[in-house]
Amino acid sequence: MAFTGLPHAAVDFYLALEQDNSREFWQAERETYERDVRGPMVALLVVLEDEFGPGRVFRPNRNLRFSQDKSPYKTHQGVFVGVGPRTGWYAEVSADGFRLGGGAYHLDAPALTAFRRAVDSPKGAELSKIVDTLEGSGWEIGGDRVQTAPRGWSRDHPRIDLLRHKSLSAMQWVRDADVVTSPALAEHVRASWREVRPLVDWLADVLREESGAG
Repeated sequence: MAFTGLPHAAVDFYLALEQDNSREFWQAERETYERDVRGPMVALLVVLEDEFGPGRVFRPNRNLRFSQDKSPYKTHQGVFVGVGPRTGWYAEVSADGFRLGGGAYHLDAPALTAFRRAVDSPKGAELSKIVDTLEGSGWEIGGDRVQTAPRGWSRDHPRIDLLRHKSLSAMQWVRDADVVTSPALAEHVRASWREVRPLVDWLADVLREESGAG
């Protein structure tokens, strides 16, 4: 399947799913999901694989084991290209549109310790510069964070804002619908992922060292 963009029907699908998040709706609209959502996202990954490597499409089903919300389906379709432990590039389509970015997610205790030690080291100055540059270019820096200083760290630390992170990402919406719905989206994603590569590379290097990977 050649990538021709994400059709308006992808957003319409998620608008409808938000109104009726049921197995009955999903079964009735499964063909729409496969044709207008999953298919184009898979095709997008294929176009980008030559530079960023193979990616994966996340399952549409929610994990309900520990959730009070028992709606069975995610209200977005995400794709991910991993480059290291818990680190890589991301894109998703939802009722709100299309967004993309990169970073590290779900840092367990050893990974989080390695991340914070790196932030505290001379490497931390490099990360701070990367984050400032991305913010200055319109990227939204996000991720789970603790509200105060992490245990063992001073609130006066010069990089306390970074130390508070338990995950770290840079994300950006693609506001131009004419780009999203055309083949030009693939090159837009390519250029944007290149822009966020310094963050992804910094995180991948730190977490790869923690995991012992070469």
